[in-house]
Amino acid sequence: MKPIRLMTLAPGHFHAALVQKRMVPGITARNYVYAPLDADTVIFLERLASFNNRTDNPTSWEVDLRAGSSWLERFHREQPGNVVLLSGRNRPKIDLMRLAVSNNLHVIADKPWVIEFSDFPKIEELYRETDLRDVMVWDIMTERHEITNQLVRELTRDPSIFGKWQVGTPSQPALVLESRHYLKKLVAGRPLVRPWWWFEAGIAGESLADVGTHLADLALWFVSPDRMVNYRSDIHHLSAESWPLLLSEQEFCAVTGLPAYPPELASRIVNEQLYYAGNNTVTFTLSGVHVKLSTLWEFEAPSGGADTHTSVSLGTQAKIEVRQPPGKQPEVFLTATNSADHAELFRRLFAKCELIRSRMPGLAVLDLNTEMQILIPEKLRTSHEDHFAAVMDEFVRYFHNPRAIPAWERPNTLGRYYITTKAVEMARDKPPV
Repeated sequence: MKPIRLMTLAPGHFHAALVQKRMVPGITARNYVYAPLDADTVIFLERLASFNNRTDNPTSWEVDLRAGSSWLERFHREQPGNVVLLSGRNRPKIDLMRLAVSNNLHVIADKPWVIEFSDFPKIEELYRETDLRDVMVWDIMTERHEITNQLVRELTRDPSIFGKWQVGTPSQPALVLESRHYLKKLVAGRPLVRPWWWFEAGIAGESLADVGTHLADLALWFVSPDRMVNYRSDIHHLSAESWPLLLSEQEFCAVTGLPAYPPELASRIVNEQLYYAGNNTVTFTLSGVHVKLSTLWEFEAPSGGADTHTSVSLGTQAKIEVRQPPGKQPEVFLTATNSADHAELFRRLFAKCELIRSRMPGLAVLDLNTEMQILIPEKLRTSHEDHFAAVMDEFVRYFHNPRAIPAWERPNTLGRYYITTKAVEMARDKPPV
């Protein structure tokens, strides 16, 4: 089989390194890096070096660095690889993707592909070009590889347990997804240093346009599994809100390593506080089901805590919740919609876990009287960083067998970016109270 030869373009986000946290079969060791010779590139190289030099399971990546002010022109001229990896500044990402595809290159790109609704049509143009060039583009949807999300998808698809999706209302949606992230944290065992542009919404995007991409993807993955969604007719936005996270200069410097606010962020600083576009919500209907997404940012997690993800799914027979208290791992709980059906739901859930143990070994069910919990063994738990390797394995598989890509992937990619970018525009245009 033809090996994958990676070309990384302008690696400004730490995810660019995480996809190479381990060696991936089918990907050559040499990575061609085209980028400005700036702090973002240096940090990327340092992360790859740390993977190569760690004691446990070190990698053996080689880097052919082609950096400088003419990096993009040089990439356009040389192209020694066959796959472009993108994880950097968000606003120009879609244009870099289109450039790569126009040169008959495959692309694996970190979310988000677009952060403004005005750029949304470029995704449709991108897909038209991939058909002409017979290449593929792939989104790094890591949250699909989180075990609790996989269990929610499995259970909501089982009518004997979940029933059908309730319709819900705008005030009580049938699906609620929330992610809470923290600016100050560790990645690959080291304090994360964020670039200044990460706090500029015009470059990085508002939180719903960025991390909200995962929530929009999960909404489609749960409510319309294995079905092609038409964003024009199946998705209807109802309301959206945004509000800033205020950061002091000391906090900003603590996560960027800079001595002060840079002049590029002057328009976002009021009374010596940085207004970071870190909080969004949107409510919409998806195939008639009411859904609410919330993306929230805080400066630093409580002691021992980390990013958290929670969800509530309402079915005609059961409510399924993912709960994650600070400092704890996410867990899955079920409650019978009719309390009188508790014993029968427990019996069916127990049988379900027995049935899927070949794929998810070690699952068990604990009866907590008014609800039940799925006990997830540690061997099924994987970290957020581990999920990037799983995505790369997936990409390699589809690279060699593109016909195996599910038919719903392309329309649902359009759907998730329609949800996020339209919501950001809607919140921005909302008249002040």
